[in-house]
Amino acid sequence: MLATLQQLEERRQSARLGGGERRIEAQHKKGKLTARERIEVLLDAGSFEEYDMFVNHRCTDFGMEEQKYAGDGVVTGWGTINGRQVYVFSQDFTVLGGSLSETHAQKICKIMDMAARNGAPVIGLNDSGGARIQEGVASLAGYAEVFRRNVEASGVIPQISVIMGPCAGGAVYSPAMTDFIFMVRDSSYMFVTGPDVVKTVTNEIVTAEELGGATTHTKKSSVADGAFENDIEALENIRLLFDYLPLNSKEKPPVRPFYDDTERLDMKLDTLIPDSSTKPYDMKELILSVADEGSFFEIKENFAKNLITGFIRIEGRTVGVVANQPMVLAGCLDIDTARKGARFVRFCDAFNIPILTLVDVPGFLPGTSQEYNGVIIHGSKLLFAYSEATVPMVTVITRKAYGGAYDVMASKHIGADVNYAWPTAEIAVMGAKGATEILHRSHLDDKEEIARLTQEYEKRFANPFIAAERGFIDEVIMPHSTRKRVARAFAALRNKKVENRDRKHDTIPL
Repeated sequence: MLATLQQLEERRQSARLGGGERRIEAQHKKGKLTARERIEVLLDAGSFEEYDMFVNHRCTDFGMEEQKYAGDGVVTGWGTINGRQVYVFSQDFTVLGGSLSETHAQKICKIMDMAARNGAPVIGLNDSGGARIQEGVASLAGYAEVFRRNVEASGVIPQISVIMGPCAGGAVYSPAMTDFIFMVRDSSYMFVTGPDVVKTVTNEIVTAEELGGATTHTKKSSVADGAFENDIEALENIRLLFDYLPLNSKEKPPVRPFYDDTERLDMKLDTLIPDSSTKPYDMKELILSVADEGSFFEIKENFAKNLITGFIRIEGRTVGVVANQPMVLAGCLDIDTARKGARFVRFCDAFNIPILTLVDVPGFLPGTSQEYNGVIIHGSKLLFAYSEATVPMVTVITRKAYGGAYDVMASKHIGADVNYAWPTAEIAVMGAKGATEILHRSHLDDKEEIARLTQEYEKRFANPFIAAERGFIDEVIMPHSTRKRVARAFAALRNKKVENRDRKHDTIPL
């Protein structure tokens, strides 16, 4: 019996070494943790339950029968983050470059199936050279099996991908179908075709970092939701994000202890809006003021900065925030912000996270580039996402809410439950100057008269009271009371129920 137990321990020790000491050392020299070290950082100490430690590939071509490593390049199992269950797979680059084989894929599929059955999120730590070439179509079939499970789990359990090394070719599509993607700067990259193929086909010379590094995907493509300096920072931030999310679509997000006064008044907000309507201010000041203890986890911070998205807590409960940012492009909506906002709103709605919308929007960004690239279709994505959302929604208009952008930004008409406005709000079809020039074309040569008529228009329409008179605004509130009023609104909406119409699924304009 003792000999058998000793044999088991030896096999475990061998499996824990992955590709061996030399490859582990090479991984460390790149500034990267091993697959198992990453799991130790991500999960609560001692909580990891591993499955399929001894699984091996079955390939016998190209001498592969001589290259067998227990676990076959991926560590899978479940554990807890702050006491809540989560399933994890972590690809091991020290074993055949983390390449995906048929059995490697089966291990991932197994824990994804278990996660869906048990109503717990999945976190994938990706560090792989792609499909294992020696297995041919079997490895491609493995990818497809993973893809199918990504789709089946979408909107059922949260799925988070962390790119911690290479992720190329077909491998990129699994993270792309998850809810969030995070990268590590200078050590991770994602692309469908690598620099060598790009050079061969298009004659473009580009590095892996330029083609698919963290900067590219957080600032240009919007593929990634954020990037961090190293493995440990990335994993610690995933723990923070996880704490905002429910375990599945049937649960509400966790309620955390809070020590901030719900009745707190912030007098600084009374002077947040500048005297001139053309001067910018930082909307993040309002977000941090409304949140418990200034808690804020921003999503896609470096992409489409004219719209802010992220999670805060109010009275210890998770709230998704969508806010125009007047500091960038005056807070205009455009193609990128519409895509960014729509994706975030749909995630919140799928997982029972209430949505707070903070509005200061002068309209949609004009120009041929926007029109030629389909701002009509892309803009409608955000409109569609808000309109189909059934979670509690509270909207606060701080300054401008012009034209169609007023409708799109969670107006009362498309389904927001409670709509507040500050006294500085300007709710109108367009700005006073443009409206006056259209309404009084015959006076365009008389600058003094145009100035007088513009002032008259501002006095009459550039305020929240016309909308309030019609019930489109529920209350005009003092800026300093925003946290209190928003908290009370969400408290009143906790038992909101909406019956969905019977249909297979909607046809959102993609």
